Amino acid sequence: MQTLAKIIESSKYSLKRLDAYWRAANYLSVGQICLLDNPLLKEPLLRSHVKPNRAGLWGTIPTQNFIYVHLNRVIQLFDLNMIFLTDSDNARPAVVGNAYLEGSYGELYPELTQDEAGLKKLFQQFSFPDGVPGNVSLDGPGSMCGGGLGYSLSHAFDAVSDNPELTAACVIGDGNSATGQLAKARHSIKFLNPKKDGAVLPIVLLNRNENPQTTFVARVTHREIRQFLYGLGWKPYFVEGDDPEEMHKRMASVVAKVVEEIQHIQTSARSNKDPKRPHWPVVLLNSPKNWTVPKFVNNQSVEGRSLADQVSSDDEHPGYLEKIESWLKSFRPKELFDETGKLMDELTALAPIGDRRMGANPDANRGRLLKNVIMPDCRAYVVNMDSSKNDSRKARERRFVCASLQGISPQIQL
Repeated sequence: MQTLAKIIESSKYSLKRLDAYWRAANYLSVGQICLLDNPLLKEPLLRSHVKPNRAGLWGTIPTQNFIYVHLNRVIQLFDLNMIFLTDSDNARPAVVGNAYLEGSYGELYPELTQDEAGLKKLFQQFSFPDGVPGNVSLDGPGSMCGGGLGYSLSHAFDAVSDNPELTAACVIGDGNSATGQLAKARHSIKFLNPKKDGAVLPIVLLNRNENPQTTFVARVTHREIRQFLYGLGWKPYFVEGDDPEEMHKRMASVVAKVVEEIQHIQTSARSNKDPKRPHWPVVLLNSPKNWTVPKFVNNQSVEGRSLADQVSSDDEHPGYLEKIESWLKSFRPKELFDETGKLMDELTALAPIGDRRMGANPDANRGRLLKNVIMPDCRAYVVNMDSSKNDSRKARERRFVCASLQGISPQIQL
């Protein structure tokens, strides 16, 4: 296993490529929300190229893409078995975009090829008639929950239970941190057994910005939230900023560090060196809401505020096409995709391969792990219905169920 020092040192030459991959994921996310045609911007953007009713919240999408690329990095560095969960049901463009870049989406839907035609199809289908839903759903590779209202952390704990090699990275929005489901799920860490269970790595989005509707996790001080989480059994790590270059450095360092800490906890517990219940790491990520959008639109500040949460559908506004085109070009797609629309080879190499891809992980695509259960002959479990015996109907039914389950249970591996 590489040491943290070596990983940080190696980041000096890879951070630019990480940023490029992040820009590619952001470009695909904007394209899904906005475009019907002209996916590589080979000609000036026309009204016919743009969706008339654009449905999509930009809010945390760039941050979700940022997290995904850094998780890809540690998966390769540590050869991790990791899945990605998010409680933001509006993050579908990020989840689908990353699955497309790593190739797992095209394996499930072969028509979404890694070229210009595939990009066009990918953009057209999002939240559009005869297309795919606008929210995270189970039809996408690697999607094992629909997000929303804080359920994802519970799903993460369920996924790693009795699954010692699995790590579930779970992105939690600041708003969903206030839900009852999330509040209860935080306590599940007390039941996580590092000897026989996997690990859950929550990544909480703080969104400390100019949004007047900031939630309680964004209103409290670092000391307050650190003490609160530590009391629940978590060890917080903060990553904060708005400059992409600096944020890549900080995120690369922190994510590598928490993975090393998780592995140390598991190794110590499994070798019986440390029987105490540990404090597990949690990452608190504070980046601008609506990151990467134009900083000013119509003389109004946008990035870091709620104004760009909903991508505008005001097609009659002067210059709207130019603004969308300028936003898309800010990701510099010519540096990311070749003339055919395929992601550049040096960026393709940043994604894990095979089942190590989060979109292709069997634990996030449970249909791949299903096995046919051979049902026993029910006649072997006939229950005597002699009414002369002092035996209730429920008791007879219970004996039948228990006996038949005994015939099935040897085939089931928990």
